[in-house]
Order: sequence, then C-alpha cells, then structure tokens
Amino acid sequence: MRTSLMIWWQTAAVLLILFCSLSASAATPKGDWLLLPDRVWTGNGDAAHDGWAVLIHDGAIAAVGPIATVNAPAGARRVELPGATLTPGLIDLHSHLFLHPYNEMLWNDQVLTEPQDYRTLEAAAHAKSTLLAGFTTLRDLGTEGAGYADVSVKRAIDEGLIPGPRLFVATRAIVATASYGPGPRGFRPDIELHGGAQEVSGVDQAMAAVREQAARGADWIKIYGDYRVGPDGGTAPTFTPAELKALVDTAHQIGRPVAVHAASDAGVRMAVEAGVDSVEHGYGASEATFRLLKQHGTAYEPTLTAVDATSEYFQHYVPGKSEPTATMKEAERAFRTALKVGVIIGNGSDVGVFAHGTNWREPAAMVRDGMTPTQALHAATDVAAKILRQSQHFGRIAPGMDADLAAFSGDPSTRIDDLQHPVFVMKAGIPYLTPAATP
Repeated sequence: MRTSLMIWWQTAAVLLILFCSLSASAATPKGDWLLLPDRVWTGNGDAAHDGWAVLIHDGAIAAVGPIATVNAPAGARRVELPGATLTPGLIDLHSHLFLHPYNEMLWNDQVLTEPQDYRTLEAAAHAKSTLLAGFTTLRDLGTEGAGYADVSVKRAIDEGLIPGPRLFVATRAIVATASYGPGPRGFRPDIELHGGAQEVSGVDQAMAAVREQAARGADWIKIYGDYRVGPDGGTAPTFTPAELKALVDTAHQIGRPVAVHAASDAGVRMAVEAGVDSVEHGYGASEATFRLLKQHGTAYEPTLTAVDATSEYFQHYVPGKSEPTATMKEAERAFRTALKVGVIIGNGSDVGVFAHGTNWREPAAMVRDGMTPTQALHAATDVAAKILRQSQHFGRIAPGMDADLAAFSGDPSTRIDDLQHPVFVMKAGIPYLTPAATP
C-alpha cells in the first residue's frame, strides 16, 4: 500500500511538472517570423521605408531593415504582405470597453439595466474587435458602473484566455459626490441609483478612493475634474483645489499616473495646476490654458470622434452632408490650438461612445482637423507609448522592442484612412490576424 502510494505521488508529480511546462510553453511565444510588407513605418522619423523586412524572435523584434540585411534563420515563418505598410501596433489612450454606442442603448440604460456579468462578456468581445483592428494597446479609463471587472478582463487577456490588446486600466474612476450619472438630477429622490463611478467628498475620502482603486488593480487613476453641475447644467469644476491636489498627490505617491476628464477651461486649468499627467477632452480650454499644458508637459487626448458620434446621435449630424455642429467646431478649435501651441497630443478616442474596432476614426479625425498623417501615426504609436511610460517596450519598430505590430493595406503614413484596412496584427510575437504564412 505504501509503495503504491509512493508511485501515485511520483506519477502525480511528473504529470504536474509536465502540465506546468506545457502551460508555460503555451503562454510563451516561440519561433521566428519574417514579415515582408511593401514598406515599414517604424515610428522613428516620418518616412516609410520601401523594401524593408522585420524579423521576430520569441516575441521580440530581432531585426529591421532592407530585406538584404535581415538574415532569417532556417525555418522562420514568412508572411508576405503585398501592398501593405507595417507599423507599430496602434494605441488608443481613451477607451471604455464596458460601453457600446449610445445609438444602440443610452448610457443611463447601459449602467442601470445591463448586468455586470453581461457587460463583462461584452467587454471581452470589444477587446477582440479592437485587437483585430490593429490596436494592440488600450488605456481603459473607467468601467462606467461595472466595478473592478476591467481587472479581470485584463487578467484574462494576459493569461491567454481571451484575445485582446494590452490593457492599462483605471477601474471605477473617481467623481465628486452627486456630480456624475446616472442622476441624481432627473430621477426621483427616494431611490438609490447605481453610480457610474466612485463618489467622494473631502480630502480623506479622496485619498482613500485612490488607495482602494490602486490596491484593486488600477494602473491609472481616472478623475472627473469637471462635469455638468452648474445651475443650468453647464460644465463646471466638481472638486475643490485641495481635493484635486489630494487625489493627484496620493496617486503619484503610490506610482499611479492620473488622467482627468476636463472639458471646461477652468476644469482643465485646475487639473494641470494639480499636477495631472493627462487631460481628456479639453474642448473649452483657452490658448493660455493649453500653453500651461505645454509648460507642465501634460499630455492631451482630444477625443474628437466622441463629439462626432454624439453629434450624429443627438444633433442630427450626417457625415459628409451636414455642417459640423457647434460642439464639433469647439472640439476642432481646441485641437488646433493645442497643435499650434505644441502640446503633447496622444491618440485617445473615447471609443465605446462609438463602435469598438473602429478606433481608426480618431487618427482620421485628427488629420481632418489639422495634423499630418505621420503626426497622427506618432500620436497613436511612439507618443502614446511615452504617455503610458512604456517607450522601452512598444510603440516603435526597433530591435529589442516587443513585437506589437500591425499592417494595413495601402500607406497610412500618407493616407490616414488606410488604417481602416488591417491585414496583419501581432501582439508580443503572437499573430492574431494574418494571411496564410509559408515555411
């Protein structure tokens, strides 16, 4: 009996070791890939390079340059990408995986009627659509009432359970008491509504919320610095300067950068003076305030496409037929001002307001409103990676960088709309969208 038990334990140990080794090998990208597009746009400089190749080894970029100079080992899998341009994997710095377009279901209804379990499944589907569109990294700025479920989606992606981009998550986001939806304005006062973010009042609650969200897995802290709290529903700052400073200082003390929703000039200025790392929207900011962003090195995500989308849903705007709405003109003015002043501009779309997988619309909107195609590509690659503090890992095509790559039919460095035609997507050396490879 004792001998049988020992044999059973030895067999179990061997099986456990074998299972662990198989799990590890399955999670680790192996092998060599030789990518052969018509041209390569590396993120270093503006020009795309004709006739270049990229060699991938074990999930990292091993070589890039003219085909004759890239020596692929025997057995490397070749991927021909005729007519395509290879770029770094794209980055969207302002997404909401737990939302879907408001012309499908209004924000209030999503938060109040869709179960969190269902919204999490939706988020997984949205993550897959995003990755297959060539966006290999997202900063997801709040679950909008779905608690800490973004941490689980991130884990499922990292562990290979579901396909999706690299996620940098903000969990619940933080708002001033009674300043965000659903309600309380417009709802009967004797019911308690499920909120879209964590409400706080006072310095102590603000500090506690930052610490709690960080402990739960937040990579970034998202704050709503202003909202529609004026007596006439106008946008105004929601936190006192002391509260806002406490939020930012607490986050920085524990190594979390801070993104702030701010649409008014006063809200943007308060955020920058409090030391935030990025400002989202900024539609009402003045030139003087944008100069303050430049002085502080604060990044700006313009979210132009969110304004386009809400103009379609609620203001009868028809793309290509209607005149831009007043809100679209305000967003364009802010963007052109930030561009003129020299603010750091990252690609952030607010996707979720519009359909996931169509994130390319934001770089296209930035070109429409004054950027060159290469400026927009930088905003969605190396500049975005720098804002995320990840420049050493991804955002460029260079030896030693993680193999986060996307190829698009045509040349988005000259025609930004070509971003809507992905033909190849690789994240960490694993291909998710590819034509047939030949040995």
